[in-house]
Amino acid sequence: MTGHTLTRREFLRQTGAAAIVAGTGMPLLAAVGEKKHSKVVLIRHSEVLDDDGDLNESILEGMFDEAVAAVFGVNSAGEAWKLIARPADVVGIKTNVWKLRTPTALEDIMKSRLMEAGVRRENLAVDDRGVLSNPVFQKSTVLINARPMRAHNWSGVGGCLKNYIMFSPRPADYHPNSCVDLGAIWNLPIVRGKTRLNVLVMLTPQFNCLGPHHFDRESLWPYKGLLVGTDPVALDAIGLKIITAKRREVFGEDSPVRPPVTHIKAAEEKHGVGVADPSRIEVVRLGWSDGALL
Repeated sequence: MTGHTLTRREFLRQTGAAAIVAGTGMPLLAAVGEKKHSKVVLIRHSEVLDDDGDLNESILEGMFDEAVAAVFGVNSAGEAWKLIARPADVVGIKTNVWKLRTPTALEDIMKSRLMEAGVRRENLAVDDRGVLSNPVFQKSTVLINARPMRAHNWSGVGGCLKNYIMFSPRPADYHPNSCVDLGAIWNLPIVRGKTRLNVLVMLTPQFNCLGPHHFDRESLWPYKGLLVGTDPVALDAIGLKIITAKRREVFGEDSPVRPPVTHIKAAEEKHGVGVADPSRIEVVRLGWSDGALL
């Protein structure tokens, strides 16, 4: 990360962020010299999960609203959602229903905010494995992407980039070489230019795994956070930093995930999607800071 964190208004002045998002759906990327920079918001709350791991939905709602407003540099979540979607838009929320799933409470909050922004209920859907056959996703003009962060035995980690693999009719085509070409999915016609918001759920990330579908409660920890932004590559890059730091803490030495993560860097350098270099990602930190691992 760089030493200076942009304020909301500074970022808007430098990038014209509101116009970019409302007009094209592309990530908030600021050109500094010849290099692109991106911004993500990390928000955490010590009481969003209780001692039993149960979710406090009202705290989650407040966290999410605050983070979304910060991403777009506005004073309220309501203002931000009017930049994300217009009443005429058709909106698909790409969730993830694996065992460490996107919280249904978060899905409900997003649906509520979109309808408050004027999106009609019939033009709104939440789906994961059925996106290609879902009529809302087939005619979508806006996509929202939300999934938990976890270690993954094929791609190293599963984050925002990998969550779109179901938009391909042949997901297995993206498995070779540590899933290096996941960024290519973001250039498919059903996806390209439509994603207005990405949420990497960091409430209880999984820092270790023994197989592509391996779920291990012992490898979860209560990080109690959300990473929110418009750039999926930047979110995954920062999520990977956190996972890597947790593995170092648990194993007592550097212990990179296996296989090596190649798809995040390749998304920017090979497929022109987002910003992968953490030194060019501004992280805005909100809320609880203990154990942030950044």
